[in-house]
Amino acid sequence: MWGQDKMVSNRQRYQKTWNFSALVRAKHSRASIWLTLMVGLTGCAGAERPVHSATATDAQVDLGQSLVPAPLGSKVEALLEEINDSRSGTGTVTLITPPAARQAVVDARDAMKKSQWARLQTLAPLAKSDPVLGSYADYWLLRQQLQDSTRPVPDALLQKFMQENQDAYLADRLKADWIIAAARAGNYALVNQLGPVTNSNTHVECSRLLAQHMTGQRVKPAQVVAAFSPNRSCWSMLDQMADSKVVGWKELQPLLRATLESNKTGNAQRMAAVMFDARQMVDYAALMNNPRKWLAGRTPPRSRAETELVAIALSRLAYGKERETNAVYVESAWSKAIPKSDIEWVWSQFGLVAALNVAPDAAGWYRRSGNQRLTDYNHAWQVRSELRQAPINWDLVANSIRRMSASQAAEPVWVYWYARALAAQGQKAAATKHYESIAHELNFYGQLASEELGKTPSLPPAPAPVTAAELQAARSNAGLQRAIQLFELGWRPEAVPEWNFALRGMDDRRLLAAAELARREQIFDRVVNTSLLTESEVDFTQRFVAPFEGRVTEKARLINLDPAWVYGLIRQESRFITDARSHVGASGLMQLMPATARWVAKKIGMTNFTPSSVNDFDTNTVLGTNYLSMVLSKLNGSQVLATAGYNAGPGRPVQWRAKLAGPVEGAIFAETIPFTETRMYVKNVMSNATYYAMMFTGKPQSLKERLGTVSPEPEKRIALP
Repeated sequence: MWGQDKMVSNRQRYQKTWNFSALVRAKHSRASIWLTLMVGLTGCAGAERPVHSATATDAQVDLGQSLVPAPLGSKVEALLEEINDSRSGTGTVTLITPPAARQAVVDARDAMKKSQWARLQTLAPLAKSDPVLGSYADYWLLRQQLQDSTRPVPDALLQKFMQENQDAYLADRLKADWIIAAARAGNYALVNQLGPVTNSNTHVECSRLLAQHMTGQRVKPAQVVAAFSPNRSCWSMLDQMADSKVVGWKELQPLLRATLESNKTGNAQRMAAVMFDARQMVDYAALMNNPRKWLAGRTPPRSRAETELVAIALSRLAYGKERETNAVYVESAWSKAIPKSDIEWVWSQFGLVAALNVAPDAAGWYRRSGNQRLTDYNHAWQVRSELRQAPINWDLVANSIRRMSASQAAEPVWVYWYARALAAQGQKAAATKHYESIAHELNFYGQLASEELGKTPSLPPAPAPVTAAELQAARSNAGLQRAIQLFELGWRPEAVPEWNFALRGMDDRRLLAAAELARREQIFDRVVNTSLLTESEVDFTQRFVAPFEGRVTEKARLINLDPAWVYGLIRQESRFITDARSHVGASGLMQLMPATARWVAKKIGMTNFTPSSVNDFDTNTVLGTNYLSMVLSKLNGSQVLATAGYNAGPGRPVQWRAKLAGPVEGAIFAETIPFTETRMYVKNVMSNATYYAMMFTGKPQSLKERLGTVSPEPEKRIALP
């Protein structure tokens, strides 16, 4: 069975973080010879990947001697080559990293994190002797100098670093940092001179647009809107563009309304300050605090700004428990006092708030918004509100999708539901055309579209195996080498972008080789994410890797859980990184919260459980599968509901189910989950599980059958954490 494939290597390399000293203990069985050879050796030609020690103490290295090349006799050189060959399976000689240099890099990172800049300055020269990661210490120093407004920008040092590290991730990142700092300092000519970066972001794009404008180059309003994101660089850019009349009400009003829809009131206030004058901002603050009070006794608006303030105030009445009462007030007092387009936008906000609360009346509010052009976010919820109706008004579903922007309507999710609407309207040929346009996509809606066409679900043909030459080319890639060593150190924030940067421009064969290299190094999240980038050649044994020698399957079957579903969930939760940790504190393969782990351990009688053991493979999978089984049993055996409950808490899907107007397809329930993270999570897990089931059984699997039907049931308390 594919799901029980043996690991390529027995080294436990799938952890997310590492204790540095443990790396030394995990090295080749000839570690004592290896360390002896490393003393005093700076490197050899023919880089594959560095070998390093944890500390000078571990390696018994004299720091004063570690950077001096030592002559090697022919026997020693032969032994070195033999050790390298035994590790890599090739004749390539490995770069050897002086232990003291690697330790200096580790200490430099610690100094950087503690803002110990003098210490970092001292460590940088020694760290630079690390032939693979030595540039990081210099980068951290230069970045700090760029961010320190009290010091002059070290232009010469920056230029030197970029020349020495050409075509490397850190050089590109330093250029991005330099562009942002130069724009903040008003050195717009330098920003233009530096030009674009390969790995750009909104800070960089906004800085570059600002520089272009300030040096007399034309910037289009659409460029400003497309680049904008609520960060320091973009706010500076937007302020200047508004002052210079590059953007005006036409561009700013949609931005403000879109920000309000996300309910990020701080960002909305900042956007409002770009649009309104000081007196109007007093009104804005008052209406956001108490819209009904601010509106009381107010006369119809006489200017565009006043109209917008009234519309915003009315939209805020959609929040809270008085929505119905407030709606009567809006209709009676204001429906004729402001333009029709504005009052229709207000009703769309009532619809949006209701939809996000999975309220049955959401579609009714949206229907009062007429054919008003809404934000893409709002149109999406308009469609979702119609899908939860019983029966579904497919005409309104189709009409809502037609009013989306072209780019949004082309997304597989809306292509699928538009095709469903066309089919329900009797337009079979048009529906088929839309299904066919996405049926080749290996995702949730691609699978569903394929089933609507009556195609037997199947896996794509396997590509030719990665050859030894292709794998060796991947091993020789300097960026991938750096990334692998960063992963070994547990420095994922540095390792992931290094890896991704190294992939740029790779064709399918080189991507498959890079993914295979990651599999052999047991960096499973990079296996999946790298393989997902291929276009023509698709290797499902990479995209849906199932590591750990069947041990996950074993744990699942012990408690009668579907192994394919468990694998699908782990692939989404942690990408098989055993000590992955989320921003909210969930840990391990199955991302357990500490309190949940303790509760489940007590429930199943795991007497040896300790909080520190939650990342242990066996502990995490036993607790995770048992908790998943408990959630499944409490939610009528529905994998859709249980998947949602595993992510958002088991009580949430119970609430969402209770508000259904009637039975709905599992796909509709998944698509109308109000939490973006949970909605995407459920769709991905269910799609993953279907593919894993195909791979494990060798038989066709139906995603629609797996999704099933969700029927409304009265809300009840679920006694699970």
